[in-house]
Amino acid sequence: MASIHLTHMRSALSMAQHALNTNETPVGCILVHPVHGIVSTGQNATNETYNGTMHAEFIAINSLLSSSPCTLPKTQDGTEIPLGTSLQGLDLPERLKVLKQCSLYVTVEPCIMCASLLRQFGIADVYFGAGNEKFGGTGGVLDIQSSNGLFTESDREKKRMGKREVVVGDYGVSGGWLREEAILMLRRFYVQENGR
Repeated sequence: MASIHLTHMRSALSMAQHALNTNETPVGCILVHPVHGIVSTGQNATNETYNGTMHAEFIAINSLLSSSPCTLPKTQDGTEIPLGTSLQGLDLPERLKVLKQCSLYVTVEPCIMCASLLRQFGIADVYFGAGNEKFGGTGGVLDIQSSNGLFTESDREKKRMGKREVVVGDYGVSGGWLREEAILMLRRFYVQENGR
């Protein structure tokens, strides 16, 4: 099972590399459906669009819910990221159902804004690479994925013991997947000139 997570994280890292190549903060993600495979991709586009909400997660979800095609850059070995079964012909309610069954693979822990977006759409799971100690919404700063971040110390203890009940909208989170690669990419970005 771990190998499939690593494969998907490598695809997310390819999206992050594409962002880095276009002078964006190197955060990339993919949405993976258990039947359809990779159904959408995203990368940061805040510099290009002059819009602070254009994080990789927003772009991937927007791409899935609209009819616009995904960006499919090549992986590090030169092959295209394989896109799963086409969702062409599905209306918005059907696409929303698909989204709720997806897992998100993202190179950096979702920020509070993106963690909230994922909760509102009811994503199934999130797998991330590097933690986000300043803005992380899935444990770095807040636990938006659990009871919208609003639970008591008693709830935290129950969660640690695995006894806390899951609340509607909660989603699973697993971090540290290809963490070092994600951090190295972020370091490369901050070393180069960021024009904006």
